[in-house]
Amino acid sequence: MRLLLTTPQGIEDLAKAEVENLLSKLGVPFRVEEKPLGVEGRVLAEVGEAFYRDEKGRERELSVATYLNERSRLLHRVIVEIAGERFEGICEDEPEKALSRIEGFVASLPVERFVKVSESFAVRPFRKGEHRITSVDIAKTVGKAIFERLERFGKPKVNLDHPSVIFRAELVGESFFLGIDTTGDSSLHRRPWRVYDHPAHLKASIANALIELVKPDGGSFIDPFCGSGTIPIELALRGYPGRIICLEKYRRYLLGAEMNALAAGVHDRIEFLLGDATRLGEYFDSVDFAASNPPYGLKIGRRSMIPELYMGFFGELAKVLEKRGVFITTEKKAMEEAIEENGFKILHHRLIGHGGLMVHTYVIE
Repeated sequence: MRLLLTTPQGIEDLAKAEVENLLSKLGVPFRVEEKPLGVEGRVLAEVGEAFYRDEKGRERELSVATYLNERSRLLHRVIVEIAGERFEGICEDEPEKALSRIEGFVASLPVERFVKVSESFAVRPFRKGEHRITSVDIAKTVGKAIFERLERFGKPKVNLDHPSVIFRAELVGESFFLGIDTTGDSSLHRRPWRVYDHPAHLKASIANALIELVKPDGGSFIDPFCGSGTIPIELALRGYPGRIICLEKYRRYLLGAEMNALAAGVHDRIEFLLGDATRLGEYFDSVDFAASNPPYGLKIGRRSMIPELYMGFFGELAKVLEKRGVFITTEKKAMEEAIEENGFKILHHRLIGHGGLMVHTYVIE
C-alpha cells in the first residue's frame, strides 16, 4: 500500500520521522519518503500488510490509514494513493490539452478496485502552481473519467455533499496524484477540542512541529502569547510530565484557552495566567522551555509596534529562560534583531507554511 500524506510545507522531515516512528510499532516493512515527485507538503509511505489480534485472539487486518489518522499529530490528510504521475509542461499547456492529459491518465486507472458501484463518490481537487486550468476543471475532468470507468460495472452514484468515497485529485506544479482520501472533508489539524477560535490561532499540526523542534525534556514549559492555548493543550495531550504555563495578556483569549483545555480534558494539566509577555520577570524566576506564536503582520494593530514588542519580550525572556525556545513570525528582521540583541543564539531556522504565508521559525538558546 502507498499512502500519500499531507502536512504543512516546511515540516516534511518532522512528519516523516513521526510516521516512521508510528509504523515501526506495527512490525511491518515500510519506506517513507519526503516530498514525492518533488512536491512540498507531502510525504509518501509504502507499507506492507499489518495485522492485529482481536479480543478472541483472531488475527485481523489492520487499516494502516486509520491507524495514522488516529495517532498522527503532524499530518493533515492520509490518502491511499492510486497513482502518481509527472506531466512535463502541463503548466504551459492549453486548457483543453492539459485536461485531456489528466483525463486519459485517470481513465486508465483501475478505480473500480477502490469504490463499489453501489457507493456514492465525489472528487475533491487541489491545485497549486501556474496552470491554465482551475481546481474546478480538474474536479470535473477527473469525475467524468471515474464515472465513465465505473459505468462498465453498473450505475455509478455521485454525491458531492456526503459521498461514501472521496477521491482526492491533486495537481501541484507538474505532479499529479489520485487517491482515496481516508481522512474525510475535515483535515486532521481541525481538532475536536477547539470550541473557541482565536482570530489568529495556530494550526495544531504546526504547534506540534514547534514542540518537536524545541524538544522539551520534562522541565517547565511556557507559551507567553498563548492565545487560544493550542501549543499548551497539544503538549498536555502528549502526556507531558512537566509544568505547563499558558500566559496571555487578554482575558477573553485566556478564557477561550481554558474552554479549549476543558474540551480537550487537560485543563487540570495547564496553569492559565493573565499577564504581559514583556513583563515575564515579574511572574517567573525561571522557565526551561518556551514556544509561541507571537503577534505579527495583520495579527497586530500597528505593524510599527512589532520591533518594540519583540525587543521587550526577548529582553524579559533572557532573564528567565534556562534552555530553549521556539518562535514563529513573518517579521524576520525584527525578530532576529531582538534575539541577537538580547544574547540568544539561533540554533535552527526554517520556513513553515501557515495561513497562506511562509513564516520564519527560530529555535534559540
